[in-house]
Amino acid sequence: MFVIHTVNKDEFEKEIETGCYGTKSLEKFGFIHCSDLDTYYLVAPNFKDDYAERVILLINTEKLNCEVKWEDGGGLDFPHIYGLLNKEAIIGVFNHLWNEKREWIPNYELKEYAGNGFRREWKKQ
Repeated sequence: MFVIHTVNKDEFEKEIETGCYGTKSLEKFGFIHCSDLDTYYLVAPNFKDDYAERVILLINTEKLNCEVKWEDGGGLDFPHIYGLLNKEAIIGVFNHLWNEKREWIPNYELKEYAGNGFRREWKKQ
């Protein structure tokens, strides 16, 4: 199964040098917040006022060294990673794309990983 996580690009690049990512999230929440591609459009607005460059991590949950739990996030279940995200589980890093209204534009490269073929404009880079 594939899930995604969005993060500040500079923070990610600095921390992944250690071989893992997620220390700050684990300290703050006890897990790493994730989403699937079919529900990420509900999460993306949380970052629209953050103008730092963001990336989307594509994660293969079968390659994780820790547990993933799907938990209620207010009526929908979202994946939470309970442990550090090992580098080998990250199968892609993509720029987080925005339109002029600061709405997420789904990356075309991620389309094949969307279980229900997320129905929004897919932008080729």
